Amino acid sequence: MSFFKKIEIQTDKSSIIDVLGKVERIKCLIIGSGPAGYTAAIYAARANMDPVLYQGLEAGGQLMTTTEVENFPGYPQGVTGPVMMEDIKNQAERFGADIRWGLITDVDFSNRPFKLTSDEGVNIEAEIVIIATGATAKYLGLESEQRLRGSGVSACATCDGFFYKNKVVAVVGGGDTACEEATYLSQLASKVYLIVRKPQLRASKAMQQRVLTNSKIQVLFEHNTLQVLGDAKVTGLELIKKQGTPNEETIKIDIDGFFLAIGHHPNSDIFKKYIQTDEIGYIKTIPGTSKTNLPGVFACGDVQDPVYRQAITAAGSGCMAALDAERFLSGL
Repeated sequence: MSFFKKIEIQTDKSSIIDVLGKVERIKCLIIGSGPAGYTAAIYAARANMDPVLYQGLEAGGQLMTTTEVENFPGYPQGVTGPVMMEDIKNQAERFGADIRWGLITDVDFSNRPFKLTSDEGVNIEAEIVIIATGATAKYLGLESEQRLRGSGVSACATCDGFFYKNKVVAVVGGGDTACEEATYLSQLASKVYLIVRKPQLRASKAMQQRVLTNSKIQVLFEHNTLQVLGDAKVTGLELIKKQGTPNEETIKIDIDGFFLAIGHHPNSDIFKKYIQTDEIGYIKTIPGTSKTNLPGVFACGDVQDPVYRQAITAAGSGCMAALDAERFLSGL
């Protein structure tokens, strides 16, 4: 009689742990939280897919740094980002989703079941994987910028521009995104500074023309941001003009809001060996679906969306991912 009998334990969340091999077997693994991940968990749990969700480095995603959300359906009086994320998380848990702290640090998608490892060293085998790791906005790296995030510093004009009606704002960046954000804000704010570190814009000719002919937008070429001014909220910027030249000059401008438009970094690095991405790193999905190039792996939210990057579109794509995953498991 062998004393090394393999033991399997059925947990209350229907994941199976191989005690000797320390492998947890999961039917549906969701990587990342935020509107996409939590919504996928809601739908997966209601479909009896026993989802396990790892929240990642920032549970709740980018909305955890957003003070007011007024454009998400169901909150007529508005809601803070953290409260909304907690509401959606609680809804997922109500249907039985297993939501965990921690992140996935390594993946092997060469065969199904897919093999993954958590930051606590848990080895996982998953029948299907939904990637909802989001995209991280690029910041300048200033202490004052980080301190005032959510208090006048934003990386999303579409999300927060409404709060700056008839106020003065600044956008940093010189590409198409920066020009689009400045143009959008010019419809709300009384004045928009566009801060460009080079002597010319990198944007397309059409976007350049739109900005340069807009009377509400003042382009500050060859300016770099030294610091964001303000204690409890943004009150101004300290800029350096023509840095490193004999004509170098430090100036200050008064503003009410500061918008970063220097790009996003999709959090897809650990998947790139197996999953197709574009040149920036956004995961490619089959148009109209959440399906990646690898059967059984799905992507939703900002990690696969370089265009909209809104909470509501992320939530919708999370729904799509769970439905696509359910059909995959059913062989449809």
